[in-house]
Parts: sequence; C-alpha cells; structure tokens
Amino acid sequence: MDMQEKNGNATDNVLKEPEGKLDAGAIFVLQSKGSWVHGGYHLTTSIVGPALMSLPYAFKFLGWAAGICFLVIGALVTFYSYNLLSMLLEHHAQLGRRQLRFRDLANQILGPRMGRFLVGPIQFMVCYGAVISCTLLGGQCMKTVYILSRPSGSLKLYVFVIIFGCLMLILAQIPSFHALRHINFISLLLCLAYSACATAGSIVIGHSSKEPKDYSVTGNTQDRVFGIFNATAIIATAYGNGIIPEIQATVAPPVKGKMFKGLCMCYIVLAITFLSVAISGYWAFGNISEGLILSNFVKDGVILVPKWIILLPNIFTILQLLTIAAIYLQPTNVVLEQGFGDPTSPQFSARNVIPRILTRSLSVVISTTTAAMFPFFGDINSLIGAFGFVPLDIILPVVFYNLTFKKSKSSLIFWLNVIIAITFAAVGVLAAIAAVRQISLDAQTYQLFANV
Repeated sequence: MDMQEKNGNATDNVLKEPEGKLDAGAIFVLQSKGSWVHGGYHLTTSIVGPALMSLPYAFKFLGWAAGICFLVIGALVTFYSYNLLSMLLEHHAQLGRRQLRFRDLANQILGPRMGRFLVGPIQFMVCYGAVISCTLLGGQCMKTVYILSRPSGSLKLYVFVIIFGCLMLILAQIPSFHALRHINFISLLLCLAYSACATAGSIVIGHSSKEPKDYSVTGNTQDRVFGIFNATAIIATAYGNGIIPEIQATVAPPVKGKMFKGLCMCYIVLAITFLSVAISGYWAFGNISEGLILSNFVKDGVILVPKWIILLPNIFTILQLLTIAAIYLQPTNVVLEQGFGDPTSPQFSARNVIPRILTRSLSVVISTTTAAMFPFFGDINSLIGAFGFVPLDIILPVVFYNLTFKKSKSSLIFWLNVIIAITFAAVGVLAAIAAVRQISLDAQTYQLFANV
C-alpha cells in the first residue's frame, strides 16, 4: 500500500463535516481509529493528574464535611456534563455530521462566530496554559529530585524547565492523538503509583506524629471566604478537561456508548486517586497541609519518610506530566497542521513532515521559555482555569444540550441544566476573583527566571 492510499484510509476514518471538507489537522492529528479503552486512557491522562496532590490543601480551607462534599459534587457534575457532551457528539454523528473539535460543535449549535471567536480561543488558552503549567511543574519536580540527591547542588529551576522542554520536543513529534494511546496507558499506571506513594507517606507520618492534628478552618472572615474560593478553584481545576470532543474524535465510528465506557474507566481511577490522597493527606496534616502534599513530607529540612517515598512520586509525576503536556498539545497541533499541512499530500511526505516538525518545535520552545521566565505561572493558570475549564467542562455542555434537544421547560433535566449553568457561572466568577487576589499578593515576589 503506497502513502497516498494510507492517506486515503486516514480520511476514511474521519466522518466528513457538513461542508464535505477536511483539513490536515482533522485528517492527521484526529485519526478516528481507537476503541473505548483507548478513549479511557486519553480521558484519564487529561483529568487525573498531579493537581490531585493539592486536594488536601483545598480541604484546609473547607474542613472535612465541606471538603468531601465539594469533591463528590465535582465528580458528579463533571461526569454528568462530560456525558452530556459525549451524547451531543453522538447525536450529530448519527445525523451524518460528526464534530471533531470543540469549536466545530460550538459552530453547529451557537453559530460560527461564537465557535471561532469565543470557544476556540478559550480552549486554546486553557490547553496551552496547561502545557506551560506541566512544563513548570515538571521542572520543579526535577529540581526536587536533584536537591534530594545533591542537597548542596547549585542548578537553578530554569535549567530543569529547559531539560523538561527538551524531552517535550521529542514527544511533541508523535504524529497523531491516537498514537499516544499506549503512552497514556502508562500514564494511567503512573497516576495510580504516585497516588499510592503519597497516600502511604501520609499514613506513615500521620501514625508516627505525636503532634495533635488540627482540622479547624483558621483565619478571619475575609481569609475564610477567599479560602473557599481558592479551594473551589483547586477542585475545579483538578476535574478539568476541556478536550472531550477531540478525545471522542479519536474513537472509531460508530461512537455510540464508547465514551461512556471510557468515562466510567476514568472516574474509577479518579475516585481511587482523588479520595485516597485527599483523605489521607488531610487526615495526616490537617490545616498545615501544603500546596503539594509531598512538601509536608519534609519538615525543617528533615525528611519524615524514607527518601524513596518522596523520590518515586516525583519521578512518576515527571513522566506523567510529559504525557499530559503531549495530550494538551493536540488542539494546538490540530490548529498548526490545519494552517501549514496539506491534506492532499501523504501524512509522512516531506511537504507535511517538515512544517510539522518546525511548528510543533516552535510551540514547545515558546511554552518552555514562558515556564522558565514566569515560575509563578500557576497563579496565572488558576485565572485561566476559572475562565476556561468551568465554561468548557460544565457550563457549555448543559447549554448545548438544552439548545440541541430543546427539552420542555417543565422537564427536570432542563431545569437541572439551568441550575448547573447558573451555579457554576457564579463559581467561575468567584474562582477568578480569588485568582486575581492571589496574583496581587504574589506580585511583590515575581521575578523573571526566579529560582523558586
């Protein structure tokens, strides 16, 4: 089979859009060849990430009852909204116009202007922000491993960020989303592994510590209110995805029911990891829980657990962050190949390979440079998450569902969707306010290429 025939088969694997035209991004990056299991791997990598290490910190602002309640509500609402989005995509596929990207679905339901100028830019901002955050956090984890191995080491944070970026340059060249399926299976195992290490470490320290545990929510009224906002933003970001349509696009037709199975797989892993880390971490450290629970494993320079319990989760986290960054590069890759690729030429022809390598490499270089220059990007990303993940993951799916299926205003599902949209619009605004406040508090310590 020659390359042109392979290119034709790739086109056959993607159902045509209403206009009957497909661009290189849809043909090459979003190849529809996967099973529901592969979709589950992609979903798990995109949702179950190192952000779960911050859940005990979120509990610090909420306490036991509210913390568990917020965590369960987040799981129920996001599973519901992701399933609605999947049903919408199935509905359009059955009508012969399978939507491959979030902006395509928005174009169909809200009109081309909303898809092109609102949903598309928001998704790009969220996904590229996630890539920058992964690069920064990967560099920080590498630095942690380095300091544990060489306490007197002099290498700065930006060096490790650049090393992580160099590894990303290699992963970024993987040609399609579907080609990441085996890597994302390894990612699923990695998140289980570092969650187990974090849980074990918390239990060991919790049992051995003779200090009384304090689970009270501290601070004045203002601090408590903004603490709730911060905790809400942390939990919302932990459940964030933003690329459900792109993941579903990798599933081979017919797609009916496949994403629901993938979501069930993902949320089983999510329940195991989120609950174990959140409960064990908050139980062990109470209201002194750090932003990343592994930071609590070291006190006044003394390591409270065997060193490997800190080293292994950091190594596992580095490896998984590489896969997460590769996942969130895919919407960017779609845009780049749409602009610079040629759908009439074979995928691995010089006409497509050379622009692919150049544009993807440039994308990684920009994200790595940004992460190295702004080591406090996490604060900015919280703001991006408030304006991005909440609308994409929760608000738009329920709005799309009501507009598409035109449920009666007397139906329960219509009003449930309205309540979810209004409630989480308010949550997004409050989370954005909290993020802006945190940025203003940290602004005095901002410094380019800071060694934090």
